[in-house]
Amino acid sequence: MSRIALVDDDRNILTSVAMALEAEGFEVETYTDGQSALDAFNKRLPDMAVLDIKMPRMDGMDLLQRLRQRTTMPVIFLTSKDDEIDEVLGLRMGADDYVKKPFSQRLLVERIRALLRRQEVIATGEVAATEENKVIVRGALTMDPLRHAVTWKGQDVTLTVTEFLLLKALAQRPGFVKSRDQLMDVAYDDQVYVDDRTIDSHIKRLGKKMRMADDSFSAIETLYGIGYRYNEE
Repeated sequence: MSRIALVDDDRNILTSVAMALEAEGFEVETYTDGQSALDAFNKRLPDMAVLDIKMPRMDGMDLLQRLRQRTTMPVIFLTSKDDEIDEVLGLRMGADDYVKKPFSQRLLVERIRALLRRQEVIATGEVAATEENKVIVRGALTMDPLRHAVTWKGQDVTLTVTEFLLLKALAQRPGFVKSRDQLMDVAYDDQVYVDDRTIDSHIKRLGKKMRMADDSFSAIETLYGIGYRYNEE
C-alpha cells in the first residue's frame, strides 16, 4: 500500500481527495501547510507527495526545494494559476507533474498511479532492459526516457509527465498521424476518459514550451478533425 501525502490549506480539497485515494487503496496523510508536512517527512517520508503551491508557513516551492535535498520521491503540484511561471519553475526544481485546479479526482489518481509505477520501475532497474526507454533522436529533438529529459537544438525543455509521453508517442513514428483517442491512451492509463479538449490543451502547451526553446519550432502538425503528427526537421 503506497503512502500519499496531501499538502493543501484548503480542507475541502484535503478531505475529498483523501477519500478518493483511500477508496483506491492508498494510505493517505494530510497537512494544511508546508512546515507541518516537512516536520512529518523528517520523521518518515511518504511514497509520494501532492503539494499545493500557495500555502501558509511554508509554500509548495519551499517544501519541494527542501525535499529535493534528500529525496527523489515523486511530487505533483496543485496550482490554480493560469500563469505558467510557477509550474515551469516547479518542474525545473524537480516536481514531476502538475494538476490545475479545479481538477478531476480520477485524473489526479491516474497521474499518481503513473508516477508510482515509473518510480517503481526506476528503483528496480527494469527500465534499462526495455526498448521503450532508449534515447530517441529525431532531427533537432533528443528525448531520454530514463532521465525524463528533452532537448531541442541542444537546449533543455522542461515538460510534465503527460507532455513528455505525448511528445514521445508522436516522435517515435514521424509522419504517422496519432488520433486524439490514441494520444489519450498514451497519456492516461487504464482507459481513463478525458475529452478531446484535454489532449488539445496538452499539445498546445507542449508546442508553446518547445517554441520557448526555438520560436521557429513547427515539428508538431495539427490535422484538424483527425489528430496530430510529428514531422522530423
